[in-house]
Amino acid sequence: MSKSVADKLGTGISPQQFIDGMTKNKDAFIGWMEQFNWPSTEDREYFESLNSRDDLRCLILMADWCGDVVRNIPVVFGALEVSGIPTEVLIMEENLDTMDQFLTMGGRSVPVVIFTGTDGVVRGQWGPRSTYVQEPMVAFKQANTDREAADYQDNLTLTRQEIMRRYGEGPGYQADVVKELRELLESF
Repeated sequence: MSKSVADKLGTGISPQQFIDGMTKNKDAFIGWMEQFNWPSTEDREYFESLNSRDDLRCLILMADWCGDVVRNIPVVFGALEVSGIPTEVLIMEENLDTMDQFLTMGGRSVPVVIFTGTDGVVRGQWGPRSTYVQEPMVAFKQANTDREAADYQDNLTLTRQEIMRRYGEGPGYQADVVKELRELLESF
């Protein structure tokens, strides 16, 4: 059965309202926004071409305290800004019913970028990280099933360090986010 978020369409806040309301990580978020650059002219043209479509909507589940939101959503906002796709933000803590429909490996991980039709039927989702950056967490979850194990926290710390290494110091990781969003949008 396909998921629907029809009841959430029109209930979120705008990307600008999210930024204006940030109480954590606002400077870092804006910093990553300012570093956003299109990986290629073709990518920008693809997202601009979406203006001719009126059948898509985007909801983004997120929270300002989350490091993955701070890194990835400036890219998502940058790409979608030129697309004309109506985009709304749902604050995770205020939308746990929706969050629990979009768990990542059983957990509440944000951001979750949800693309729907005008009817609210989910066509695809992205997040919380690009595949490359997410790989260490997938491997960790598969190898560390016992949260009570003596080395669980140490292994989690090492995993988070590898995730940060994969993000890197600069905005290079952003190209993967744009590529994955484009591939997802091209699939419907």
